Amino acid sequence: METREMRYFVAVAEELHFGRAAQRLSMAQPPLSRAIQRLERRLGVVLLHRTTRGTALTEAGSVLLREARNALDAVEAAERRTRRAGADRPGVVLATKAGASRELVSKLLDAYAAEPGAPAVEVMLCGPGEPESLLRNGRADVALLHRPYDTTAGFDTEDLHTEPQVVVLPAGHPLAARAQVSLAEVNDRADLPLPRWPGQDGSYPDGPGPQVRDMTQLLQLISLGLACAVVPESLRSQLRDDHAVVPVPDAPAVTTVIAWPPHSRSKAVADLVRTATRL
Repeated sequence: METREMRYFVAVAEELHFGRAAQRLSMAQPPLSRAIQRLERRLGVVLLHRTTRGTALTEAGSVLLREARNALDAVEAAERRTRRAGADRPGVVLATKAGASRELVSKLLDAYAAEPGAPAVEVMLCGPGEPESLLRNGRADVALLHRPYDTTAGFDTEDLHTEPQVVVLPAGHPLAARAQVSLAEVNDRADLPLPRWPGQDGSYPDGPGPQVRDMTQLLQLISLGLACAVVPESLRSQLRDDHAVVPVPDAPAVTTVIAWPPHSRSKAVADLVRTATRL
């Protein structure tokens, strides 16, 4: 398959409408329909069910959508990393979630900068789930991820730090006086719902909690008594007097890892990983 065909198919599969997909691709609908039909003939499978009521993916189409997205991400990543490697002053792009691992990032940048001949490190501070996406699509060379919240499948990784989780509550809330609480107790608090973070596609899951984009917004909502949050213990340092923290022993521990593409042969990335594991 050609990347052009994969882009055509992904557009149709995501829109489930040939007219909208053609508009998205800035092309006419008839040649787009013919391209998808040729792709189906070549693969020997039906990718899309077309009816008068609309278009739906077949099982084969669902598989191709997933695989084509991965393949297109890999092509874009190769282009970006190649351009970066050929720049006049090549550097390393590190993606990390804003507000997370602040002390580690600060120490890592200082220690790496002290290495002889170390290139510049560009830090991309982003929202939840974004470091993983940036690493997969080539916008970042290396990332700090947090299991179990981030998926590390397909990356090489080194574990850096594991810590328990706590629940952050408004000061004065009845649970704030407890020595510890269970995850079930946190989930069952109808008066203090957990926040809803956007997925990689930008959409929010259904639920009663408020929609949040970053830690600053979340902490203000908690102060106002509109939410609570289960977070790694290291985030205590960002809290104010109007927040309370209670351990949640049965919440899964969070492991901070440094991750990079398994095919990377960048000396700068290797040196940065080595510095992180030494710290």
